[in-house]
Amino acid sequence: MARFEEVKATFSGEGGLYGMQAPLTDEVVRDTERQLGVRLPASLLEILQVRNGGLVAESWNAFPTDVPTSWSENHVPLDDMMGIGRHDGRLSLLDTPYLVEEWGLPSPLVLLSGDGHCWIALDYRACGARGEPSVTWFDVDINTELPLATDFQMFVEHLTAAASFDLDDADGSRSAS
Repeated sequence: MARFEEVKATFSGEGGLYGMQAPLTDEVVRDTERQLGVRLPASLLEILQVRNGGLVAESWNAFPTDVPTSWSENHVPLDDMMGIGRHDGRLSLLDTPYLVEEWGLPSPLVLLSGDGHCWIALDYRACGARGEPSVTWFDVDINTELPLATDFQMFVEHLTAAASFDLDDADGSRSAS
């Protein structure tokens, strides 16, 4: 398990602008929390202050699971993470209300990463808007969810390289590339 500070310092991948926003400011954070109606975890904001969204480094682009998902027998992907802002029409945490409604997801959530069919989200259902949200994987196509971590910092500390997983899953499902 990695230490949070280690992951934070090396979290961002090279290239790719998906989800990347302008540098984060305190004003943008306050406005985002007001718009979303939640308090964002301090650990998330620490990572977004280093780089506000974008590709995740290959060392940290997967979260191991004990149960199979539609993605893999043993992990879920975190190829990129949305930042906070409104830059060049790129998806952002601010798009959460629209995306939650569009994809029929439960609420309240803040979406961190996903493609519409599967999402990783901060899950505020148990803790309330001011509490510390857990992190959950949602698969819209098969209507399942899988709790990943009790909070965002624990989620980050358990991230690992997708390349470290067996590429030939027993059921033939897609896996890390």
